[in-house]
Amino acid sequence: MQPHPRRWLILIVLCLSTLVLVIDNMALTVAVPALAADLGADSQDVQWILESYMLAFAGLLLTAGSLSDRYGRRKIMVIGLVIFGAASLAATFAGDPGQLIAARVAMGLGGSLVMPSTLSILIVVFPEETERRKAMAAGAAFALLGLIGGPVAGGVLTTALGWESVFWINLPIAALAVIAALTLMPESKGPATRADPLGAVLSVIGMSALVWTINELAHGVAWIPLVVTVLALGAFVAWELRTAHPMVPLALFRDRDFAGGSLSLTLVQVGNGGLLLVLTQYLQFVLGYTPTQAGLAFIPMFVASIVFNGLGAALGGRIGNRATAVAGMLVMAAGFALLGFASTDGFAVLAVAQVVLGAGSGLAAPSAVAALMGAIPTDRAGVGSALNDTIQQAGAALGVAALGALATGSYTAAMPADASQEARRSVAAAVADPSLADAARQAYDSAMTTAFAGATAGVLAAAVVALFLLRGRGPAAPTVAQAQQPAPVAPVH
Repeated sequence: MQPHPRRWLILIVLCLSTLVLVIDNMALTVAVPALAADLGADSQDVQWILESYMLAFAGLLLTAGSLSDRYGRRKIMVIGLVIFGAASLAATFAGDPGQLIAARVAMGLGGSLVMPSTLSILIVVFPEETERRKAMAAGAAFALLGLIGGPVAGGVLTTALGWESVFWINLPIAALAVIAALTLMPESKGPATRADPLGAVLSVIGMSALVWTINELAHGVAWIPLVVTVLALGAFVAWELRTAHPMVPLALFRDRDFAGGSLSLTLVQVGNGGLLLVLTQYLQFVLGYTPTQAGLAFIPMFVASIVFNGLGAALGGRIGNRATAVAGMLVMAAGFALLGFASTDGFAVLAVAQVVLGAGSGLAAPSAVAALMGAIPTDRAGVGSALNDTIQQAGAALGVAALGALATGSYTAAMPADASQEARRSVAAAVADPSLADAARQAYDSAMTTAFAGATAGVLAAAVVALFLLRGRGPAAPTVAQAQQPAPVAPVH
């Protein structure tokens, strides 16, 4: 297959489409106190404002990937961008928490249509492995730019214009991405297949219930969503293995590169998922940073990730995906371990740890993603990338819940026994009390050490998975999905 002549311009469109999703979620975290005060939202309302997006997004990813393969990846991506932009506009007019939650659900729907299409289009327009690695590294750098700019932009805009402005910034980015997609991007789709409505329904119910269950772990086991998760996902897997026209090619997991890449990235996401939650609270409540300063404090990690993304892409092509991914994950583990030794004395150790963590992430991610995406045949690129996205979203949600629970439990145990229940549960409440502030800071310092020890263990487990499952430098064998094709498809390396 010849590479598309406008592929680098198309990459910019794909980066813009991803950027709008990243910036929105990062900016919103900074705006939560202001919107909660303005809308009269209590803690449960705030939780649903944040989690309703994730429930819709994760629940619909598999279905969205299947739709993009069936009806056209550019078409589905553009529809998703339009829905996301319209829902962002609606969010600015929300007058109560219920209206904002409804807008966030619609934004999650739009985001689920955008995400699998971007990676599947990249596979189609960059068929050559070396260029694809460079394109993936550039895309990751763009996403990291959103991670850097989101909190900073959110803090500045919320202070100057109010919380509604964090949704306004989505509109020009989404509009530009739609215009560029319609102008520059070719349409692509997989071969015509029969629809799988039962598989779609079961995946939506199962994945939404799974994210709900994970998010509730900090408060105990939510038995109803857990039972729904087990039943729905069990029925989904059984149906997909039985039906002649499955929505999701579960046979991909028989391929070592796909299984190893997906599972190792999921374990990495368990660590990364809780990173921002734990470290943001540490910066603001222990070190006394403002929201804008907290956003700027992540720059060392993100800059290191951007720099080492390019190096990781180059090394993966030279020494192989397995060696590069394992080396990067070991460096990441060292970064998490260093974060656990940070103290309230200053920012120096945090900065060094973030550089190490960012360097490891930059080395590991391009090779792990290249390995798993290379196992996906072009005709199933949409649903294959959606399957990978879904697994990683579940890992990130589990990381937030697991590391959040570790931090909360350690913090409560380290607080004085005579402190109030509210102060023992919330570092924000404790530092507001001058008599408890020092004890709270020391307790949260201990909690952060415990949480990042858990993250270190997760990333080390990811390195072990990558070492034993990913292939070395040798030529990859044909994937299961490719072997089942009656005629050769476009080569995917």
